[in-house]
Amino acid sequence: MTKLLAVIACLGGIWSGAAAAADAPKDIVLKGDAKCTSCHDEADAPGVLHIGKTRHGTRADGRTPTCTDCHGDSDKHVNYKGSEKPPKPDRVFGKKTATPASERNAACLSCHETDPKRHLWAGSTHERRDVACTSCHEMHTGEDKVRDKRTQPEVCFACHKEQRAQINRPSHHPIPEGKMACSDCHNPHGSTGPKLLVKNSTNATCYTCHAEKRGPFVHNHTPVSEDCGNCHNPHGTVADSMLKTRPPFLCQQCHDPANHLGGIPAIASNMASGVSINASNTAGITQGRACLNCHTNIHGSNSPANASKAMRFWR
Repeated sequence: MTKLLAVIACLGGIWSGAAAAADAPKDIVLKGDAKCTSCHDEADAPGVLHIGKTRHGTRADGRTPTCTDCHGDSDKHVNYKGSEKPPKPDRVFGKKTATPASERNAACLSCHETDPKRHLWAGSTHERRDVACTSCHEMHTGEDKVRDKRTQPEVCFACHKEQRAQINRPSHHPIPEGKMACSDCHNPHGSTGPKLLVKNSTNATCYTCHAEKRGPFVHNHTPVSEDCGNCHNPHGTVADSMLKTRPPFLCQQCHDPANHLGGIPAIASNMASGVSINASNTAGITQGRACLNCHTNIHGSNSPANASKAMRFWR
């Protein structure tokens, strides 16, 4: 009789354990997410289960984080039994969160700090200005706007409003057309170059596409070798070729037309106008397209005819 009672008790324990296991919440997307998804189901806004459509929801990848890896253990939030609104999780990533940006970023950097494109985040412009990863990225969605060339600019322009205006000017890089994105030139996670450029200098960044301007040339144009930004505004201008202003006015910011050799087309003047007259009896103010009528290779020239300083950069 004693043995029979022991067997019944054992079977009862097995059945109750099986029933408890059957009643226990199951993981839906991530390993161990039952702790959260027992409440945060598919009806929860803003669609937390959509993380299963992202790389962070790849269960076959051992590096895939869990809910608590990002939001913390949040025991007070999970174990709250009151009727009022429960306390917030340990880390909240919403726009109006009280969690400091550095603490939110620490959750991301625990995995991404060693990534080649993100290892310079510490000390970068965005890091110093308390920009959070979630200020640009969306975790619980399969379509992160900042990772699509067509939608990335609108994320950047939310802060960089001056560049938004420039990119809509007549002469611009094909960003509005979706052929380029801000990240083609800039690394928002930090870089060794100025303005978060992907290369160590402005010129090196430009030469990744405009290799024909690299040189070296027999006659190098010094401002070109120094910085493409001396003449161009890469975000857009109202002048052709994204020049800061059209020739001849751009050229005359460095080159005094009165010192040019005689014989160039110019607007005639006289001493009464108050404009100094050069040796060819002209005011030195060139007409039409001016400098580019003769000097077509302004980025540099290999022409053997350019032996004289005054003959450089000719076609």
